[in-house]
Amino acid sequence: MKHKPPKIMTFPKDEPITNEVISKFMEKHKLEVARYKYLKDMYRGIMDIDNAEPKESWKPDNRLTVNFTKYIVDTFTGYFNGIPVKKSHKDKEILGKLQEFDNLNDMEDEESELAKMACIYGRAFELLYQDEDTKTNVVYNSPTNMFMVYDDTIKQEPLFAVRYGYDDDYKLYGEVYTKEKTYALNGTMGFYNMTEQALNPFSELPIVEFYFNEERMSIFESVVSLVNAFNKAISEKANDVDYFSDQYLAFMGAEIDEEDAKNIRDNRLINYYDKNQNSQGGTSSKIEVKFLDKPDSDSQTENLLDRLTKLIFQTTMVANISDESFGSTSGVSLAYKLQAMSNLALSFQRKFQSSLNSRYKLYCELSTNVSNKDAWKDIEYTFTRNEPKDIKEQAETANILKGITSEETALSVISVIPDVQAEMEKIKKEDSSIPMFDQDKKPSEKGTEVSGTNEEVTNG
Repeated sequence: MKHKPPKIMTFPKDEPITNEVISKFMEKHKLEVARYKYLKDMYRGIMDIDNAEPKESWKPDNRLTVNFTKYIVDTFTGYFNGIPVKKSHKDKEILGKLQEFDNLNDMEDEESELAKMACIYGRAFELLYQDEDTKTNVVYNSPTNMFMVYDDTIKQEPLFAVRYGYDDDYKLYGEVYTKEKTYALNGTMGFYNMTEQALNPFSELPIVEFYFNEERMSIFESVVSLVNAFNKAISEKANDVDYFSDQYLAFMGAEIDEEDAKNIRDNRLINYYDKNQNSQGGTSSKIEVKFLDKPDSDSQTENLLDRLTKLIFQTTMVANISDESFGSTSGVSLAYKLQAMSNLALSFQRKFQSSLNSRYKLYCELSTNVSNKDAWKDIEYTFTRNEPKDIKEQAETANILKGITSEETALSVISVIPDVQAEMEKIKKEDSSIPMFDQDKKPSEKGTEVSGTNEEVTNG
């Protein structure tokens, strides 16, 4: 089953947002929901083979699914932000406010879920709102019940967003978010209205879209057919095993009745001879009992499964880290094996950072949060890949670089040092605490000074 990736929905920025406009875009979004459900089902392990036509009752009908899609998403998101994004700012007061904001909203988990959703669906949304204590809060939302519409200018800036759903009585509920106000949606299918709910405290739309790529494609969407082919092949392989364990026993040149068949099955004994022996001891016919052989395509199936596995990981650019070859890989070889996934992560990082800028821009707009509304421009983001590190090799490299580069550059190659400047300060403090004295003198002679020419120092 194939679905087309969604297109960005646009609307003229100067035209009013009416019930009819909302209804039109809701109908467009409903066409995308089937795709989102299909992608989420694949992540959960519900594949096409589960819905395939059943076979005849006498045939084995295994429905095996290998959840490559979940493995790909979880492996990549763990690699991308298993180590949370670090934010820093030159103004310590603003940095403290940003950290308070992140702690209030459990931002590490928030960003982890946003990254995972973007990988599954191709996009995810985040809503910013003010609570009763005028604190800015954020909450993630999947695209299954939310969509955003952009203006039709060349910049395609966010224009409005809608979150909606239906209760058990098919009554509509939800909200419409615009740059000026938030409206409540209520009514029934096709007959609803928008009721003004609250003013938007931000100057921009309080919704931020996080997306995996410009096409809003899932990380595994390009290999859906390969995953389905793998599941079909491995299920048929299991069917073949069942076939072989249920082989037919053939009697050639002998007749058996129902009682004979039961004795053979229960006692596992076959004792047949030719009743038509002649006087010379020869026989006029030949009795043969054997299992019927079935064609064996084991090697062909294994080759197909191996080929599909390689294509799935090559196409998604996600490393198969459970492969045995990763266990004996280190240093440069490991970097080459992770190169494709690293490139993919860099591409996603640019999109993710752009969305983070939009989030913190909204946060800094409110004077109750920070005093400088342009403070978001000076936020520095540090993305650290969650990958195996060869500390010994890094330390050897740093030691070699000390004679070629500055100490700061040399220390920067060691991944266990999170803050190079702080580490250099620690080294200076340790160096200054070590007592310095002449190597030729004993410690007890420390501090003894002799002025002028060499003179003998005597006691008393």
